[in-house]
Amino acid sequence: MDRPVSRLLRTKFLLLWFTIVALLFLGHTYWKNTHWYYLKKLRPVTENHDAPFYKGCKNVHEEATLHPRMNATFMVLTRNSELDGVISSMKNIEQRFNRHFNYPYTFLNDEPFTEHFKQTVSKYTNSKVEFGVIAPELWDYPPTVDREWVKEVMEEQTSVVYASMPSYHKMCHFFSGTFFQHPLIQKYEWYWRLEPDVTFSCDISYDPFYYMQKHNKVYGFVIAIRELAETVPNLFRYTLAHKKKYNLNTTDMWEFFLDMSYSDTVEKLKEEQKGKSVYVLPEPPLEELDGQQYNMCHFWSNFEIARVDFFQSQAYMDYINTLEEAGGFWAERWGDAPVHSLAAGLLLSKSQVHYFRDLGYQHSTIQHCGQEYGCNCDCPYDVPEIETKDGSCTKEWARIMGGFLD
Repeated sequence: MDRPVSRLLRTKFLLLWFTIVALLFLGHTYWKNTHWYYLKKLRPVTENHDAPFYKGCKNVHEEATLHPRMNATFMVLTRNSELDGVISSMKNIEQRFNRHFNYPYTFLNDEPFTEHFKQTVSKYTNSKVEFGVIAPELWDYPPTVDREWVKEVMEEQTSVVYASMPSYHKMCHFFSGTFFQHPLIQKYEWYWRLEPDVTFSCDISYDPFYYMQKHNKVYGFVIAIRELAETVPNLFRYTLAHKKKYNLNTTDMWEFFLDMSYSDTVEKLKEEQKGKSVYVLPEPPLEELDGQQYNMCHFWSNFEIARVDFFQSQAYMDYINTLEEAGGFWAERWGDAPVHSLAAGLLLSKSQVHYFRDLGYQHSTIQHCGQEYGCNCDCPYDVPEIETKDGSCTKEWARIMGGFLD
């Protein structure tokens, strides 16, 4: 009698266990497929000067045959030790985009790639793959820099993230001022920077390079956030000095980088005190230079799609030469993201800069997802949307574009 009862209990237990597992799986699948309905929605922004190239999904097969391929490449700066992260990014971007469009990859390293690295990454794409070594004159300290001085100033920057690492300074300097001089990059008109261990959470059913050119765009980004102030204490000062020296006209992109809180407060107080003989106004902030203060906004350059010739232009090189003379790539921890961004503010109009708001992109713990703007988006439910977080510069972007629509 015990055996039938035991078998019955065991059967009931297994059925209960399978039921629980099935319910958990179905619940997870349902949440994964529907949770974006409950996400804090992206606020609509005026689209007169910039708009998503498409909202939703285009016919990717038609797009892939309709338009000619642009003279463009993925640019990947990486080390042999980052192979797993490279594979992860390649598998993702191939699935989401490049299996349809077959753009080539250009891998760069300050050391030779191993045969194992080259053979392995080549297995994950049908596109052309090239590997280049960065020459010392493009990667190492410029000859005008005193290496003993560099060693001393970096030792003083231990409290600033990554600032005590010579390799990090060299990487930022390379992306700021020399990457476009590499022979493998010089032959292209466009590049798409791709990092190891990044995830694209929406399908990209059109050719970004083609539509950038069609709409006269020069620089494209997907995340705009604030820089750590301690990494760039004097970058804005030298940028303003350069603007004055070269008598550069103020573009309609420049305001994106300005802290308007003081001027907004002043205008509000003036309105409140209208009719009085004397205004009572606060003192301007100490960080203000010539009536302007950097708000630390920048385009997060680990993703960027841009024209190579923008960085090869004399106007950009003049700016880089100013920064080189200032020594901030070594004495401070100037990143390529604020350098590229401020250069865009100096030299481009807002209609020449594109926000890929319909894309989904995650790097480390920061992500943006296109939600209803994108195509087949699988927005992460465990990582907050950057647009809704403190430190995002979406409000500043909306301000120069004409404002939010809600």
